[in-house]
Amino acid sequence: MATTTTRTSFLLLFLASLFSLSVPSSSSSTDSFLFGGCTEQRYAPDSPYEFNLNSLLTSLVNSATYSSYNNFTILGSSPQDVVYGLYQCRGDLSMPDCATCVARAVSQVGGLCAQTCGGALQLQGCYVKYDNTSFLGVEDKSVVLKKCGPSVGYEPEAMGRRDAVMAGLANAGGPYRVGGSGEVQGVAQCVGDLSLDECQDCVSEAIGRLKNDCGTADFGDMFLGKCYARYSTGKGHLALKDHGDKLSNDGEKTFAIIIGLLAGVALLIIFLTFIRKMFGEHGK
Repeated sequence: MATTTTRTSFLLLFLASLFSLSVPSSSSSTDSFLFGGCTEQRYAPDSPYEFNLNSLLTSLVNSATYSSYNNFTILGSSPQDVVYGLYQCRGDLSMPDCATCVARAVSQVGGLCAQTCGGALQLQGCYVKYDNTSFLGVEDKSVVLKKCGPSVGYEPEAMGRRDAVMAGLANAGGPYRVGGSGEVQGVAQCVGDLSLDECQDCVSEAIGRLKNDCGTADFGDMFLGKCYARYSTGKGHLALKDHGDKLSNDGEKTFAIIIGLLAGVALLIIFLTFIRKMFGEHGK
């Protein structure tokens, strides 16, 4: 049975990789790696935790075909086997782009955090995280990534527009916020498990840190544990998608491939669960 579980783990990572390679990258705004990290605690190969983690990662990829955010808790026979996880796509992504991004993120975090109990990975277009300790619904304003572009000196017009865009993001409602003035673009987003008040608190903190730390930089990124704020005073850094863009044929084909393969993975997991129960009953 251990060999079967190990093969399942490899198969899940292979399928996630297959999703990510099914079409060429459509835009660096979706696929580029921003940051990733893993917990120190590790799990044993072929353990119940590994089986539950594979189920969780499959659920994340599956859910991303129809929702831009979701979280899951996979229960185990004992408390140490419980796995918590979530994913979130950038608010302007289409569902095919969201599904492809999450599949890529799951594939990459599986390689980055092999056999660790927790991991998180942020691509330009989406975010995934899992752990054996619940973090769902918990506000986190710790700095995860700060990146400031080169200083352009104080240009009153550009900095005035930047500050106006940031103020607009701070005052806007909802978990995903975008604004612009001329070539200045700004975007902010909270993870979907925060309340509206927690989201507002997190975004305000991110914007305040961004303006203070990046000063007169031509772009800035501030990623906190549960939200981020970003701006660019020129074209290219954020490359947000136009909500009016039509889905490409390649994107629709990728979407169909993901749906078909996920159906196969779901059947495989059900079959392996049945086999495990059968072997368990015979072993009693």
